[in-house]
Amino acid sequence: MEDIKNRKYVGRLVYSVLTERKSVREALLLFPESSDKSIECAYHALVHFEADEDLRYKDYDYREEQNDYLEFIAQTLSEGKSLPRNIIADYEPYYKGIAHKWKNDSKWFWKEFLRIINF
Repeated sequence: MEDIKNRKYVGRLVYSVLTERKSVREALLLFPESSDKSIECAYHALVHFEADEDLRYKDYDYREEQNDYLEFIAQTLSEGKSLPRNIIADYEPYYKGIAHKWKNDSKWFWKEFLRIINF
């Protein structure tokens, strides 16, 4: 039951990024601590969204595809459903869970952000 509640919450966070009501950083700061693979996937999808900012600016088709992908994630989670296994599997080789609980501190944010994208 808690997973469903958290999925719905994360779905709303992803929508808030897509509608530019929140930055990726603000949304990541609000992510619940969870071992739910769907929530972990959404977390890392947002990290990639932020990391691809330059590419998104230059390539309209890529931006639209990525927006559609995040919208699908947001819609599925907003309904309390688990993401399809193939989407979760795309992220599993690269990431293990959600990073440490984000602190509201820009130095901490960038340190963790760079760690996540393996910089």
